[in-house]
Amino acid sequence: MSQLNPFFVMLPLVVAVCSACSGSSSSTGSSASTSSSSSVASTDECTGTEALVINVASDDGSHDGHSPANTIDGSLDGESRWSSQGDGKTLLLDLGTEATIAEVKTAWFNADERTSFYDIEASADNNTWSTLVANGQSQGSEEFATDSFDRLDARYVRIIGHGNSENLWNSLLEVEVHGCGGLDAPTAQPSGPLAIAELDPAKPPSDNFDLSRWYVSVPIDDDGNGRADNIKENDLNDGYELPDYFFTGSDGGMVFRVYPSGFKTSTNTSYTRVELREMLRAGNTRIDTQGVNGNNWVFGSAPASDRAAAGGVDGNMRATLAVNRVSTTGEAYQIGRVIVGQIHANDDEPIRLYYRKLPDNNKGSLYFAHEINGGDDIGYELLGSSANSASNPADGIALDETFGYEIDVKGNALTVFIYRDGKPTVSKTVDMSGSGYDEGGQYMYFKAGAYNQNNSGDDNDYTQVTFYALEHSHN
Repeated sequence: MSQLNPFFVMLPLVVAVCSACSGSSSSTGSSASTSSSSSVASTDECTGTEALVINVASDDGSHDGHSPANTIDGSLDGESRWSSQGDGKTLLLDLGTEATIAEVKTAWFNADERTSFYDIEASADNNTWSTLVANGQSQGSEEFATDSFDRLDARYVRIIGHGNSENLWNSLLEVEVHGCGGLDAPTAQPSGPLAIAELDPAKPPSDNFDLSRWYVSVPIDDDGNGRADNIKENDLNDGYELPDYFFTGSDGGMVFRVYPSGFKTSTNTSYTRVELREMLRAGNTRIDTQGVNGNNWVFGSAPASDRAAAGGVDGNMRATLAVNRVSTTGEAYQIGRVIVGQIHANDDEPIRLYYRKLPDNNKGSLYFAHEINGGDDIGYELLGSSANSASNPADGIALDETFGYEIDVKGNALTVFIYRDGKPTVSKTVDMSGSGYDEGGQYMYFKAGAYNQNNSGDDNDYTQVTFYALEHSHN
């Protein structure tokens, strides 16, 4: 498993067409189509103009906690912005594939009080760049302004900030790239938050939850094999509890508590966990736990032979939960973080969903890592920042606050939804077509619970997560 770098985060999002865009005016900056090489080539095949999918937005990690994700979330709220200080700070946009672009629309923070200065460039290969807008200037309002240029083909667009008329801060509320072609917008629709059934605090977890298709890992070694014990489906679903690790809480929730030290599931694992592992075989031990078989599932993009052999095709997991406690001691990069949901493949993880709250913050962030098969992590922020020094996320989630998540896979489209009472649904979609999980032999299973991401804290510095509802399904 690769370690997520919390300072360089790339975030995909479908760009929503903003109702305020229709009245946009041209920027005062000079526009140019000065392609000096074949990296950006003009085209006459595209005549329409629509908002393109921006697959990835990133910077060099030096933002102040207002991350690149905020520029492609469809919001013009002042807190939803990218802010980075310095002349030449760059916001990089990756469309995921080459497309024909004709316009870039930008909305700048405090544009009614100051003028922001910027350039816009484009590239087909993220190596050779051509200038689209030189010496651009923001308009006198925080609504979208449009920079137009001759149509050209490119995959990457970058906005280079040169500060503003008051200081060297580059603060961009929102950006849209318009043209035609590019990635199709993902079609995943939220199922909505998972309702909480009546839970009895006097009963073990399996009497409140259907655990017939899960096992639980706990960081003790009663069987003496040197690894964490795995309580298999039938035993787990027959009233299993382990005081101080896996038990029913006073409100009936299913509690996962994990300390920084203890036995681990394998020699390749650095952290302890109390975590459920999906087992589609439901106690049928004639089916192996590993492999493309009746115990595991595959993506709909997998070869036909794998889809026929697997226990399911594509997958959806929904949960309602609260994080009760996170670590407050240890190494700075480990403090306050826990994984509450995963998809695990043979060796790597298509998704690890993190909650993180730093000691000086009263709310926590949500983000996830997508690990390329055999490669590195790519991080995606949902609420707040993953950074070690992140500021308090205004729209974050407090300890003991109930929220819901949904992880949905259809083919190579991975979508995460976050649900909270009285607040809009937050979602991110990743195109996994280049991630290597559609190869033959790759199998999947869901995981849910508390996978502590701190092994350097004090021995009694535990992490605790309580689940109130959990379901998983496949085609």
